[in-house]
Amino acid sequence: MKIKTDEIASVIRHEIEQFGTTLEVSDVGQVVEVGDGIARVYGLSKAMAGELLEFETKDGTIIGQAMNLESDTVGVALFGNATGVREGDTVRSTGRLLEVPVGPQLLGRVVDPLGHALDGGAPIAATETGKVDIVAPGISARQPVKEPMQFGIKAVDSMVPVGRGQRELVIGDRKTGKTAICLDCIINQKQYWGTPDAVVCIYVAVGQKDSTVAGVVDLLRKHGAMEYTIVVNAGSASSAPMQYIAPYAGCAMGEYFMWKGKDPNYAGPKHVLCVYDDLSKQAVAYRELSLLLRRPPGREAYPGDVFYLHSRLLERSTKLSKENGGGSLTALPIIETQEGDVSAYIPTNVISITDGQIYLQPELFSAGVRPAINVGISVSRVGGAAQIKAMKEIAGSLRLDLAAYRELEAFAQLGTELDAASTRQLDRGARMVELLKQGQYTPFDTIDQCISIFSGSKGILDDVAKDKVAQFERDLLDYFRGPQKALRDELAAARSFKGLDDKFLAAMKSFKQAWKP
Repeated sequence: MKIKTDEIASVIRHEIEQFGTTLEVSDVGQVVEVGDGIARVYGLSKAMAGELLEFETKDGTIIGQAMNLESDTVGVALFGNATGVREGDTVRSTGRLLEVPVGPQLLGRVVDPLGHALDGGAPIAATETGKVDIVAPGISARQPVKEPMQFGIKAVDSMVPVGRGQRELVIGDRKTGKTAICLDCIINQKQYWGTPDAVVCIYVAVGQKDSTVAGVVDLLRKHGAMEYTIVVNAGSASSAPMQYIAPYAGCAMGEYFMWKGKDPNYAGPKHVLCVYDDLSKQAVAYRELSLLLRRPPGREAYPGDVFYLHSRLLERSTKLSKENGGGSLTALPIIETQEGDVSAYIPTNVISITDGQIYLQPELFSAGVRPAINVGISVSRVGGAAQIKAMKEIAGSLRLDLAAYRELEAFAQLGTELDAASTRQLDRGARMVELLKQGQYTPFDTIDQCISIFSGSKGILDDVAKDKVAQFERDLLDYFRGPQKALRDELAAARSFKGLDDKFLAAMKSFKQAWKP
C-alpha cells in the first residue's frame, strides 16, 4: 500500500496543532526563621510588596503577606493559625494581592478578617472577592456629603450631625460609652432596611475579648439588627497580623455594596456604615508587627508610617458621585484615650484624618449624663449640611444654651449671686441637659427629636421640675402621636418648622396646662 507523503505531513501537522501544554513557572522560597506571626523567607527574588504568599505546611496551606523586601530575605506577616509553619517549609509567590470574600452572603454573619465563619454556621458561600488594600477614590469620583446618617441620639443628631460618607471619630477613655453610641447608630438603621435608603452595617472588633464581641452580637440579634450587619472579629487572642488587617477587611466588605450602586440592575443597599472598634488596638498590633520585622521605631515606638496606616483606611470612606451610583461608606473609628489625653500621638493623628469627633467625658459619665458627650470639644465639620431643615432651625440655639449653661454653672458653684436673666439661663441649660439624656439602645425618631428639642429651646420646660423632664418629654411625644398627630404629620411632610412654630407652641402650652406629673 502506497502512502502519500503530503497525507503524513497533514496528519503530523494536525497532531501538533491539537497538542497543547502549559508550563507553570512559580517563584519558590524557603522559610529560614519563624515566630510571633512573622516569617523570614529566602529565595523569593521576584516577590512584590504586599503580595500574597502561600506556605505549604504539614497541616495544609497557610497564607501570608510580603511586608519587608530585604537584600536576601522577605519579611512576611502570617495570617491564620501560623503554628504549623516550620523552618525549611516551601513558600510560593502567587502574584496576587490579599483578598477577602464579599457579597450579601456575609450579612448576618460573624467572620474573621479572612472571611471564615466564626459563628458556627455554614461556610461563607461568597462568589466574589474584594481587595483588602486599595487606593481610595479620588476627588472627581466623589460628591459633597449632604444626606444625614441618623444616630437616633438627640445629642448627636442635633449638635454633632454625621452625614453619609463622613468620617466621625468617637473618642474617650475606657468605659465611657463609645461602643454604645455606635451600636445605637447600627440599631437605628433598622427603620431604613428594605427601603432605597437601606444601610449595611459592618462592626469590626479589634483586640476585644471574645465574650465582649459575643455580647455585641447577641444585642444586635435581640434588636433585629443582625440581618443587615456583618461582624468582623479579630479578638485579643488573634495574632498581630490578623488584628492589623481586620479594619481593611471590613472596609473591603463594605465597598462591595457602595460600588454596587453603579450597576443599573442592582436594587439592593448601596449605603454602608463601618464601625472600627478600636483603631488604638490596631495601631498597637501594627507596632508589634513592625518591631518584629525590625522596622525602625519612632515616637512612642510606633513606626514612621502609623499615620498612613489609619489615613489609607479612613480615606476610603466617601459619598460617591451620581455617575458612580451615589453610594456611600460612613466610618465611625473609635479611639481610646488615657486619662482624657486627646493630645497623645494616635488620638491627634486620627483627629487630623477625620471630619470631626464625638468626645465622651468620664466626668460627665460619672455625673449620670448619658451619652456623656462634651459639646465643647465635640464637632462635626459637615454640620448643618447633614441635618433636616427642622433640626437645623432649632439646633443652633441648643448649642448656645448649653455653652452658656456650662459657663454659668462654674460661677454658680462659687456661690456667686446671679441676676434674674442668668438664673433663667441656668434653669434652661439644666433642663436641656436632662432633655438630652437618653437610655442605651433606645433610638429616637428624627421628628420626635425635633419636637422634643423645640419644647426645650422655646422655654416650655423652664418651670418643669428637673427630675420630671424625662416624664414630660415622654407624655409630650405621646400627645403628638395621639390627639395632635395631624400637626406632627404636617411637620414630617414639611421637614421644617416654618409656618408651624405658633401651632406647635400653642399645642405644647395647652398640653402643659393639662399635664399632671
